[in-house]
Amino acid sequence: MPLTNAELAELLARQSESESGILVRAFRRAARNALSWPESAATLIAQNRSLLELRGIGPFIEKRVRDWINDSERVNGKIPLLRRDFLSLADARALLKKNPEWEKHLRGDLQMHTHWSDGSGTVAEMATAANERGYEYMAITDHSKGLKIAGGIDEASLRAQGREIAAVNKSISRRAEKLTVLRSIEMNLNPRGEGDMNPRSLSDLDMVLGSFHSALRATSDQTERYVAALRNPHIQILGHPRGRIYNYRLGLNADWPRVFAEAARLDKALEIDCYPDRQDVNVDLLELARAEGTRISLGTDAHHPWQLEFIHLGLAAAMRAKIPAARIVNFMSAQALRNWVAGVRERSRRC
Repeated sequence: MPLTNAELAELLARQSESESGILVRAFRRAARNALSWPESAATLIAQNRSLLELRGIGPFIEKRVRDWINDSERVNGKIPLLRRDFLSLADARALLKKNPEWEKHLRGDLQMHTHWSDGSGTVAEMATAANERGYEYMAITDHSKGLKIAGGIDEASLRAQGREIAAVNKSISRRAEKLTVLRSIEMNLNPRGEGDMNPRSLSDLDMVLGSFHSALRATSDQTERYVAALRNPHIQILGHPRGRIYNYRLGLNADWPRVFAEAARLDKALEIDCYPDRQDVNVDLLELARAEGTRISLGTDAHHPWQLEFIHLGLAAAMRAKIPAARIVNFMSAQALRNWVAGVRERSRRC
């Protein structure tokens, strides 16, 4: 069997550990990029194409990768936890091709960023990319004000963004396109599960994603942090729960069956952040979520329009973990999605 891109990512990461100077960064960068290569490197070689087509590959690294593929190099030994249980985009697409009906369930993407925070595209540009994918809806989830490093927006900016989204939706309607841009936010949560936005500013949103962005290297059990976040009455989706990043940060530990059971009790969703570096939650934890009957949300965490293609990583992970289609909120119609959010909010008000 030819080397997969995921195996090449591991070989590149291991090579970085034996290099020095600028080559350390070059091999680490190539390893990270290998997860998002759209095609198999082995396929490119078989087609007599240049590996320089792939992001993060220069002439020096191309020669090394060609040698590994031509020599049928394999990954020996255990993959370190920092790099374990990550799919590559090319491998995910190969998995999805085996079950083409699975992707047909997808109605939209529920996490992406624009120039309102740390993204590069406008609302209209992200909507164009989503429309080209045939989506029924997409959620704009720019960062909230507590995450200043990512240009988080405050309540006034959130209202102004809402007016821009309304204008984009009006333009979409005039063109008789089916897409709806949903108003949302990725609200920053502190370790106590508290958000940083005035609750009144959240009530008009179509949904609220809550995420941890601090104290993500704690090694002690963080179950209570997750339970507190899920009980926050203002969020419906818990974003990139572990906070892991490929070859950089391991992420948090918790009594995951208890966390997933609490999410199921509250009918809230945990996210598969589909960004290649994150893939959070990963397949092993998704299998636990399936056992507890937890809802799952898919979000690319896209910061550029082209990154909407990362949705394949989340779709493949959910398929591998055998998450029932009925438990994936992105498989709902727009109206069913709104009904679910309304139900979660009503339940929170009664608690």
